Amino acid sequence: MNTTNISVSTKLFFIIICNLLFIGSCLQITNVTFSNKEGLPIDTIFNFPSPLPSWPQGGGFATGEIDLGGLKIRKISSFHKTWAAYAEGPDNLGVTFFEPSSIPDGFSMLGAYAQANNQQLFGWVLVGKTDASDESGDILKQPIDYTMQLYLYAPQFHTTAYLWLPIPPDGYKSVGLLVTSSPDKPSLDRIRCVRSDFTDEAETDTWIWGVSGYNLYNLRPKARGTNAQPLGVGTFIVTSDQNNTVYLSVLKNKNTEVTSNPNLDQVNALFQTYSPLIYLHPDEKYHPSSVNWFFDNGALLYMRGNESNPVSIETDGANLPQGGSNDGSYWLDLPIDGQARGNLVKGDLESAEVYLHVKPVLGSTFTDIQVWVFYPFNGHAVAKLAFIKKISLGHIGEHVGDWEHVTLRISNFDGTLYRVYYAEHEWGSWVDSRLLSYQNGNKFAVFASLNGHASYYRAGTVLLGGGKDGVGIRDDSWWGDNVLDSGASYQVVAGDGLVVAAPSWLGFEREWGPKLTFDFWDEVKKVEKVLIGPLRKELNKLISSLPSEAYGEVGPTGPKCKGNWDGDEN
Repeated sequence: MNTTNISVSTKLFFIIICNLLFIGSCLQITNVTFSNKEGLPIDTIFNFPSPLPSWPQGGGFATGEIDLGGLKIRKISSFHKTWAAYAEGPDNLGVTFFEPSSIPDGFSMLGAYAQANNQQLFGWVLVGKTDASDESGDILKQPIDYTMQLYLYAPQFHTTAYLWLPIPPDGYKSVGLLVTSSPDKPSLDRIRCVRSDFTDEAETDTWIWGVSGYNLYNLRPKARGTNAQPLGVGTFIVTSDQNNTVYLSVLKNKNTEVTSNPNLDQVNALFQTYSPLIYLHPDEKYHPSSVNWFFDNGALLYMRGNESNPVSIETDGANLPQGGSNDGSYWLDLPIDGQARGNLVKGDLESAEVYLHVKPVLGSTFTDIQVWVFYPFNGHAVAKLAFIKKISLGHIGEHVGDWEHVTLRISNFDGTLYRVYYAEHEWGSWVDSRLLSYQNGNKFAVFASLNGHASYYRAGTVLLGGGKDGVGIRDDSWWGDNVLDSGASYQVVAGDGLVVAAPSWLGFEREWGPKLTFDFWDEVKKVEKVLIGPLRKELNKLISSLPSEAYGEVGPTGPKCKGNWDGDEN
């Protein structure tokens, strides 16, 4: 490809030659006007700031190979480039297609890799081989043919990309596409299809690239969560606005004796390597604390029907009711004494520790380490209403007992931190590890928002509840001197296959704070009094869009009651 910079005088456009029919037909896209760009982020391979350590030995964790029950797989992160486009997609920088290189002897490619050009290269795809001891038949087979899925032509470079769908034999599924620069069908031995019993349903995940209604997405399993057996291959799919059928599959782990999950020593080593540094906003008044500190400093247990006789809680929570349903029979609250109450809401950063829940995910090819942080109190919300940058919402947003978390997703092939989930109130987002801010080696930054403690990977202001025309609830986060180093004080409180002592408070599945203790709409009216008519209307729309936890109607439940405790993060 000519590497001379060529200016784009006309917008990137596609001429559709034939309709997109994913099985048995071809989409041709011609006259693609691209500008070749040098020095793109994808031209650099992402590396962690510090070399990864040698993990403690034991089991099948970080050995580079995982046995799915007769199908052995390896993760390949070295690639050779097949073709690239230099426009459209994220940041208008285009996309690059890759094939895995340095595939070990006996292993076969299952699909190609694609990544947007606006980020450093940090991808992987799986390759596989059939265990020689398997007597149930070939788990991998060559396709019987190919169907062209996409045809891209850049006339100024005289280059073309062809995307091919392998047609599997009966009883087999395709799990990835091939990309070539030749119109000739690839040889049948370039790629392998997978026997159906080793596959599962897939769905689209993050967007990679697209134009004029045609899009590339990463794939992920439809069934996810603790001990879910489907696993992603690292490949991608092409869809259109007219047809978003997911015609590729993912793999499934059929091994009943999984050894790829980390043991407790390995979990500790992983967390010491990647443990996040949680930055509190410089104006934060409501700090985290340990749960034990919360109990020791006056937190009370209430029982419905006996509200006048709250009970002090033992240091380890041993007298808290266990299990059951969250039926409103029990809840926690602050001390009755005003001074003790005021001290408790401030938290105690010196005592603060984090609580780890470790679980296998994606067919035990990854391990999630959930990092739970407890705050005794969640502060009031602050709104932005057009030209009014900050307006306090009184007691709205306040509640007792605030549980927040981030999740580290770590590859069981090699112990690499792949992604981090940042929980943001009732929502959240996965962030690739190449985008994180690192300090002290490979420890990454978490920015806790002012008062509400939502987690973000970048400092700044996020508007919740719409954000349209500068209206929303402010989530402000910034670098500060008050930092919780999670690796300095933590407990592993739960882990699948790990022998750990769960604290008693983990089994308290009721609310960690009381129900609404103020007249919510009276608080709204107090704010409305200082606003002109149109802003009052905007305020009411904003308040109505918020979930109950955001404005303090009920106290939050503990970690085990969250859907992401056993399920996936989103």
